[in-house]
Amino acid sequence: MRTHDAGRYCESLTRSSAANFYYGIRLLGAEKRGAISAVYAFARRVDDIADGQRDTDEKLLLLARAEREVREPSVSSADPIMVALAGAHARFELPLEARVDLIEGVRMDVEGRRYERFEELLEYCRHVAGSIGRLCVAVFGARDMNRAPALADDLGVAMQLTNILRDLREDSENGRLYLPAEDLRRFDVDGGEPLTDDLAALEELMIFEVARAREWFARGMELVPLLDHRSAACVLAMTGIYRRLLERIERRPRLSARERVSLPVWEKAWVAGRSMVGAAL
Repeated sequence: MRTHDAGRYCESLTRSSAANFYYGIRLLGAEKRGAISAVYAFARRVDDIADGQRDTDEKLLLLARAEREVREPSVSSADPIMVALAGAHARFELPLEARVDLIEGVRMDVEGRRYERFEELLEYCRHVAGSIGRLCVAVFGARDMNRAPALADDLGVAMQLTNILRDLREDSENGRLYLPAEDLRRFDVDGGEPLTDDLAALEELMIFEVARAREWFARGMELVPLLDHRSAACVLAMTGIYRRLLERIERRPRLSARERVSLPVWEKAWVAGRSMVGAAL
């Protein structure tokens, strides 16, 4: 398959599947947009392995295969995602460690890991989401590439913490609980499956976790001034959507503990448009 056709496939997949990220990705120029779409498409495929109906052993085998492929992506592959990823790597030198970390993060999900302390959850967030940030920075480029990857990693952590709060009830009903056990104990929240319906306790816990996510956003947003205009707008759009999700969770934590929080399409488009202006300031 030609690299151009593979790129178009990944962009189409990203447009249809990346409910939040595509609002930022579409602000990039064609070359960078194609590379980020290839990264997203691969991340989506790996994540789908964890969310699928196969048994644990089969999922782990599929992840091992994905790791072999991602270590040496090839433009001669018949797989459009791997062809597009190989093209992105050839152009932007996607860091191997970040590609492998992404798979390791998904492997943690498949193994059903629970986290006693925040430091353990942080490791998971850096693998499954910080890795995406580091891959994106490789595509964006930055005026200070010594600082930029770590800041992008921090933004990945912030967005993953937001995901965890957004999906809290849904994940719990599916047997997944990411919040550290030490936090559950601190706020007297029963970590059973599904989560306790003691909404007062959950409310206090969620407000605490929102504040923690905000701290990670505050650190990671130092990345924006290091980027070119379009890349900065992309980051502002993606993080802007997630920060508004956090605001919604903070305003109505009890409701957010019962159902998945989302933003309407018009609001996401507004954030993206505002980001282009913000990046120019």
